[in-house]
Amino acid sequence: MKQRLGNLVFVLLVVLTVLVWIVFPPAKDGVENYARYYAGMTLGSTVIVLMSFSLFLSTRPKWAEPYFGGLDKMYMTHRRTSTSAFLLMFVHLLTVPISIMNLHLGNYLAIIAFLGIVAIVLPTLAPRIPFLGRLTGNSYEGWKKLHRYIGLFFILGYVHSITVAAPTTKVAINWNQIFVFLGIGSYLYTEVFGRFFKKYVPYIVEAVNRPNQSTTEVVLRAKKNPIQKQKAGQFLFVRFAGEGLDEAHPFTISSAPHEDMLRLTIKACGDFTRHLFANLKEGTEAIIEGAYGMFDYKTGGPRQIWIAGGIGITPFLSFIRDLTTDLAHEVDFYYTVRHPEEAVFVDEIESIIKKHPRLKPYIRFSAVHGSLTMDEIVKNAGGDIRGHHIYMCGPLPMVQAFEKKFVEAGVSAGNIHFEEFNFR
Repeated sequence: MKQRLGNLVFVLLVVLTVLVWIVFPPAKDGVENYARYYAGMTLGSTVIVLMSFSLFLSTRPKWAEPYFGGLDKMYMTHRRTSTSAFLLMFVHLLTVPISIMNLHLGNYLAIIAFLGIVAIVLPTLAPRIPFLGRLTGNSYEGWKKLHRYIGLFFILGYVHSITVAAPTTKVAINWNQIFVFLGIGSYLYTEVFGRFFKKYVPYIVEAVNRPNQSTTEVVLRAKKNPIQKQKAGQFLFVRFAGEGLDEAHPFTISSAPHEDMLRLTIKACGDFTRHLFANLKEGTEAIIEGAYGMFDYKTGGPRQIWIAGGIGITPFLSFIRDLTTDLAHEVDFYYTVRHPEEAVFVDEIESIIKKHPRLKPYIRFSAVHGSLTMDEIVKNAGGDIRGHHIYMCGPLPMVQAFEKKFVEAGVSAGNIHFEEFNFR
């Protein structure tokens, strides 16, 4: 329940916003097209509330993670609130009465804010459309740079709301101000003041290892004090110095929290990670932000199933390397890759697992053994997995397919744990 509280609060505040407009409607006397104004103002207020939520979540508040189920789930909420606000803007635009022959300053500001938000949001919703991809340079960092301007158009939208000719309602407008200040404050924190409050920790690349032809293991050591309160299975944002590497990207930590350095195991599967594989050198400086995430098997039940697909092995490497005492859970651990040469740290994994008989490994090469099936998982678990907790990390189609199959097999959705790393 606690992990849903953040979303429930957001839904409640949206509902309250609508109720405030119902209980305290705008003045009606002498207003033409009153119903359209009334509906349009209510929709516009709801858009401001939703956008302020999105801007707030963009600050990545660590204290809020438990109320959403982790930063990755917070970003899913961010995406939903942003999309909802985007769609409601269209409805707002079609609802309010606008006369082309009698435009005011507020109307011009509305047009600028609307077109600006459309230009920023559409590449997120449809990144594969060629002309939209060009707005971001078809890169994650280009998308991030474009996204930074969303707060400016939020402010313009607010100025539009107080300069446009419309009926007045003091109580509802004052209620709306709360979210305006939340949104503007969140945006200024993210873009201006956050650097003075957020914990950005300087590290240096101590070693660059390549366990196979497509994977980089980056070993990082803190220049002064390391990041605090790290747990096995968490991820961080890292920015490396150097041309083509100065972009903040999220990566799961594959070392154990008790180690005196950080290890990141990164597969070269995109422009940035391929460039990193080819060009990252020892001695490169880095800035770390984190750690984030709530992918933690220790909070799960006594019987568990772990499934790692490809580079999704990284949080499980951290789990396994963190086993300094006997494992308190019964775990079936599946590590599946297509070809043997794609597997990383197999010898280390097998060496650690030998010391922990409650951790049963199933290392699988699908090109040799075939794809992992639910029948095999259920059989190895003793025929009944309804009471198991499931932890998965890997390609999203694999995770989604297994999530559906586990639910069909009787596993509660609350017992199925995975992280989503699509922050766009």
